[in-house]
Amino acid sequence: MIGKLTGTLLEKNPPEVLLDCHGVGYEVNVPMSTFYNLPSVGERVSLLTQFIVREDAQLLYGFGTAEERQAFRELIKISGVGPRTALSILSGMGVGDLAQAITLQEAGRLVKVPGIGKKTAERLLLELKGKLGADMGGAHSHAASDAQADILQALLALGYNDKEAAAALKALPADVGVSDGIKLALKSLAK
Repeated sequence: MIGKLTGTLLEKNPPEVLLDCHGVGYEVNVPMSTFYNLPSVGERVSLLTQFIVREDAQLLYGFGTAEERQAFRELIKISGVGPRTALSILSGMGVGDLAQAITLQEAGRLVKVPGIGKKTAERLLLELKGKLGADMGGAHSHAASDAQADILQALLALGYNDKEAAAALKALPADVGVSDGIKLALKSLAK
């Protein structure tokens, strides 16, 4: 119904923003990943939206990228995952991190998100496999995402935590090979 809003940002109260579109103020819930990328109050902004109608409310959810909105749509299809939980997941980890966790079947990364227990994490991994895999993580080719997955696994096996390994992975060139990628990642982590 409402797919996109463009207007002036009036208020920012996480996770909600108020967007003025030609005199009509829309209250829009956004994940923290979108919230951090919003301009200052008073500036123009465009958000892709998902309109949810419940028995007791009509809610708008806004996203800075098409990938975030698509991930949100996939998440809310899962039994036991409502819009708030989906928003929490996207606030706790980026779409690329979520796709990587699903591709590598890492329930531990999902359990770290507030409100996600072990059973829900396992259900997410099972139901999203193939729907929200490495292809959702951005413009990486399949071979590059396989190499990145292997590099991440190697860093985790060497004792680095998820945050350190992910940060090292982001600093690598997209087309790097596994052995070169591990060497470069280790160099950046050693600093």
